[in-house]
Amino acid sequence: MTLADALRVLEFLSSGTIYTLTITVVALAVGFAIGTPIAMARVYGNKLIQRLAVAYVVVLRGFPSLVVLFIAYYVLASLVNLPPLLAGCAALGICSSAYQAEIFRGAIQGVHSGQMMAARALGMTQRQAIIEVILPQALRNAIPGWSNEAAVVIKDSSLVYAVGLAELMRRAQQINATMRAPLLIFSITGAIYFVLTFGINRLLGWIEHLTRIPEMAEAR
Repeated sequence: MTLADALRVLEFLSSGTIYTLTITVVALAVGFAIGTPIAMARVYGNKLIQRLAVAYVVVLRGFPSLVVLFIAYYVLASLVNLPPLLAGCAALGICSSAYQAEIFRGAIQGVHSGQMMAARALGMTQRQAIIEVILPQALRNAIPGWSNEAAVVIKDSSLVYAVGLAELMRRAQQINATMRAPLLIFSITGAIYFVLTFGINRLLGWIEHLTRIPEMAEAR
């Protein structure tokens, strides 16, 4: 294989890479939007709400992501006329929300209980204390775990090839059917996944360092 072949493969895969990034970002956002309230329900909800939140997490963590994807694609998409791309993003986001909920639950519980007591002593309601005092610290604490989940979602985005979406893995299969060079094509594909995963981990690591509170780091 020549350098021209490698460049041709890379060019063909570039559109799939953009698709993969789009799926990843939307799925993470969906997971965050669902997972954060679930985490707060597990920590601050009454017994019924806590049990429902636990059931949500347990059930989704027990379901393979591919099964959820098929349900979203073949059932939900037809019921509400959801485009295939949004169906794939929603499925991966719902699966991710169960894991993000556990990440954020641990981060919330990692904030010292005295923070809530101090906020309430200053006249804040519980809701105000959670939003203005607890959550900002918890989100900062959650960055390392969330970084790992982001890497998982990047790799799980390859599952949407099963429903025909032209993400990175699908594009790799398409060009391999033409060029018949699996070693070259899938090596480049793996390298792209590595760059994406490494890049998002470095970005979140930088954000963690940027938002670090020196006094809290020293206390630990």
